[in-house]
Amino acid sequence: MSPKKRRPENRGLPVRWQYHHGAYYYRVPPGQEADWGGRKRAFLGRTLAEAYQAMAEASQRAQRGSQGLLRTFSELLDRYAAEEIPKKRPSTRDSQYRALKPLRAVFGELALSDLKPPHVYRYLDERARRGAETAGHREVEVLSHALTKAVEWGAIERHPIKGQVTKRRPPPRERYVEDWEVHAVLSLPSARHRGSVRMLQAYVVLKLMLGLRRGDLLRLRIADLRDDGIHVRTSKTGRRVIYAWTDELRQAVEACKAARPVDLAPWLFCTAAGDCYLDETTGRASGWSSMWQRFMRRCLAETALTERFTDTDLRAKTASDADSLEHARGLLAHLSPATTQRVYRRGPERVLPGRKL
Repeated sequence: MSPKKRRPENRGLPVRWQYHHGAYYYRVPPGQEADWGGRKRAFLGRTLAEAYQAMAEASQRAQRGSQGLLRTFSELLDRYAAEEIPKKRPSTRDSQYRALKPLRAVFGELALSDLKPPHVYRYLDERARRGAETAGHREVEVLSHALTKAVEWGAIERHPIKGQVTKRRPPPRERYVEDWEVHAVLSLPSARHRGSVRMLQAYVVLKLMLGLRRGDLLRLRIADLRDDGIHVRTSKTGRRVIYAWTDELRQAVEACKAARPVDLAPWLFCTAAGDCYLDETTGRASGWSSMWQRFMRRCLAETALTERFTDTDLRAKTASDADSLEHARGLLAHLSPATTQRVYRRGPERVLPGRKL
């Protein structure tokens, strides 16, 4: 008898998982009810992240590193979700958990030893045809890292697609924020001397001087402002950077302090309650994002600005306006100048003409 087809909402989920009324459940195999509190159907969570975390905590995993215990991609992705994704940053965890569903739907029953580069190219073509080209590339990155772990765990001897599948990167964003646009944004009037508009304007100035990612700027504490400069440990690479004081940098920091809605708070940028805008459990700064969107709408309506720009566009302006590629790399705290050059150096390259003969 052929196996029963899964409901559409359950396709791509791990074996025995069900999505029902906005939540994920696990149908406990017969004989294993005791491991799940005597339940035959266990609640896992309302999000994929919660569900995978519940499985990771509830499952008593044995040593599975030997050849043959990880046979299919479904088994590999299950282990990768339980052991590797929880180590990543919250925002990365969420996106990688979402990536598992389409990967499992296509590759789930395929044996690890049967994957070939053409399979991956066909997958990318199909995702592009459905209008999800960027998501497809991110999903393949998850797949590739899972295969790297499979080699480490002894499930396969060699990575089947590493160095054989070329990333079809979309062209990098070219939006360059002109100086007059910055001046227009900083000229936006505010009825209050503290809070939203003033704080965002102070943030823009500091952002252009340091080039830090939004999360790293929102994590800045007053205690990070030390005698020799601003001490930062970047969240993405873990690099420790000290931004040395200049008169302009001190003025920018003082403007940030003055624009805070409350004086006594540990954060350089804080809410009206004195809290950090960044939620470390989710990796999101929803309140800040909403405030930024309202700020941009006002700029478009009340200044000469004709096109909105993003937080990352400001980071790119810092890199583009730096005196050299190495200076830009240092400001952005990149490990390699390649990313700085490819993604963030958006301004035109200025060169001197050759000498006249």
